[in-house]
Amino acid sequence: MKTYSAAEIRNLAVVGHNDTGKTTLVSQLLFNAGATTRLGSINEGSTVTDFDQDEIDRKHSISTAVAWGEWKGQKLNLIDTPGFGIFIMEAKSALRVADAAAVVVSAVTGVEVSTEKVWKFAEDFELPRLIVVNKMDRERASFTRALESLQKKFGKNVTPIQIPIGEEKDFSGTIDLVSMRAWKYATDGSGKYEVIDIPADMKADAGEWHEKLVEKVAEGDDKLMEKFFEQGSLSREELLDGLKREIAAHEIFPVVCVSASHNIGGHAILDAIVEMLPAADARGKISGKGADGSEISFDCNDNAFPSALIFKTTSDPFSGQVSLFRIFSGTFKSDSAYKNTSKDHDERLGKLQVVQGKTMTHAPELHAGDIGAVAKLKDSHTGDTLASKEHPIVIPHIKYPENSISFAIEPKTKGDEDKLSTAITRIMEEDPSIRFGREEQTKEFLISGQGQLHVEIVISKLKRKYGVDVILHPPKVPYRETITRSADAHGRHKKQSGGHGQFADCKVTIEPLPRGGEFEFVDEIFGGSIPRQYIPAVEKGMQEARVKGYLAGFPVVDFRVRLKDGQYHDVDSSEMAFKIAASLAFQEGMAKAGATLLEPIMHVDLYAPGEYMGDLMGDLTSRRGKVEGMDAEDDSQVIRAQVPLSEMLTYGSTLRSITQGRGSFHMEYSHYEEVPRHLQDKIIADAQKAKAEKAEHA
Repeated sequence: MKTYSAAEIRNLAVVGHNDTGKTTLVSQLLFNAGATTRLGSINEGSTVTDFDQDEIDRKHSISTAVAWGEWKGQKLNLIDTPGFGIFIMEAKSALRVADAAAVVVSAVTGVEVSTEKVWKFAEDFELPRLIVVNKMDRERASFTRALESLQKKFGKNVTPIQIPIGEEKDFSGTIDLVSMRAWKYATDGSGKYEVIDIPADMKADAGEWHEKLVEKVAEGDDKLMEKFFEQGSLSREELLDGLKREIAAHEIFPVVCVSASHNIGGHAILDAIVEMLPAADARGKISGKGADGSEISFDCNDNAFPSALIFKTTSDPFSGQVSLFRIFSGTFKSDSAYKNTSKDHDERLGKLQVVQGKTMTHAPELHAGDIGAVAKLKDSHTGDTLASKEHPIVIPHIKYPENSISFAIEPKTKGDEDKLSTAITRIMEEDPSIRFGREEQTKEFLISGQGQLHVEIVISKLKRKYGVDVILHPPKVPYRETITRSADAHGRHKKQSGGHGQFADCKVTIEPLPRGGEFEFVDEIFGGSIPRQYIPAVEKGMQEARVKGYLAGFPVVDFRVRLKDGQYHDVDSSEMAFKIAASLAFQEGMAKAGATLLEPIMHVDLYAPGEYMGDLMGDLTSRRGKVEGMDAEDDSQVIRAQVPLSEMLTYGSTLRSITQGRGSFHMEYSHYEEVPRHLQDKIIADAQKAKAEKAEHA
């Protein structure tokens, strides 16, 4: 297996909105580079990077996949990413380890929601960007309209280096504005082309676009500008050198045009990647943290200490866990010991692999800048750094967002809880944006994701990969109960049957506590009216009763119980009798003390473009939300509000609908508040109905 140096490697994340043809583009590039023997088709399920059964069934990417090819002696690692908003963090993770981004845009629709998001991610990582206008063969395709959309959203640095020959069904080739040559492609999908003269009716347009490109490149370099003024033009080599510098400095975002499905324009993109985008060793300093937490920076080269970041984990019930990693420095060797510096433990790597979709090829060693895989690591997952023990550097990964939707989940087959937990743990290793856990109050297992489709795909994997069939329910809101005033209460338990009887009597005062006060028990018995050994039983009886609730079966909180007086019997009293008496006192006290329901209130930060603020504010108000303020943040507005959790369970889909997918939100628990009376009646009625149905089926 040939190895490549960092100077010979290009790591390109292929990103964009869903249905722009990213996976088909990757297949086109692999085919033209000779890495595959056929042009893969999503409809046939034959692409290299969409190999998961869910992807084949749904005909779109769900997770990141890697493939590679060689072009002009350079290794091209292509990282194919999903475009759906709910999987957008897969794209961000890929961009974290890439050296450049290919932002794919449809010639029919132009800039869309996810285009903006991935552009912002690439900007945050300071990555050069190549823009690929795909689907030039489709009905209503327009290069001009797509370019206007791109320049309006991302500025005038968006600069064509090609223009199309024809559009829609007449799209047959491209004109290269750097060399001023035209390429005419075969119609059989072979990718073969011939160099032709620029069509006569396009010479004027091509000349105009070429001049704009030369001026744009010359603007960034005084020497080139001087030469441009002297000679009126620049050579292809001068133009290429200038383009490479300007692209690396983010002063130019070059635009190319293709039809990936008809294999038109593929070789020109391969040329642009090799000639214009930076190699792995040219990305500048890489930041990390040393063993003492100090900031350090280093270069991507073979001579440095080894360091690599795991950016993707795949898991299979048969072959186990496979970790995809990007080497940022040094050389990694098969069957060697390294350190997981994120978790501070030793990790032995088995055979290193080079990845071609789902196919792995053994590599004895991999060098700085390359992307590889290794199977069955002991305890290393997405986001972890592998490094040498002598230089335990930690490379930061991305932060995953809060989940926007949760469901209660239960296995269809009783006794499958352990199997369910194990399977979801494996899935969470693949997708760190999934959350799973048990809600203490409601005792439900909750699964949380970025949207309903996200959770549905997890459910599909549970059944197909791990044989666990589950049922989803909307999660229960963890309501609580409390009291609004003080009350005296008396509990007396007396029962006589053969032998010893049962007797206990206690008098208490219950009173409200401030929110967050939970439960207090105060022993105020004097004179031995209740013996000391029975006092804990009274407290335990109160505790057990309050957990079961009074109004609707929710725990009672924020109250104090003062044990004032009582009676006992030398023979018939017992701990059990006093527990029962305490629960009777609890019931009487709750009836007198103005019992009420509390609901969790969440602090919500809502991010969206300014044009949606009116609709969003109105929607929050309809959800009983209280807006606390608004701020500007980057190119978005932020609404800060307090909203009941019960109104936010399915908010993610509403937000996407209102903002056309441009909004996001973060939510965290704030406090409990009293539920409005008209809603309390419904919650109590529903709880009583559910209790009756449960008793009926018992």
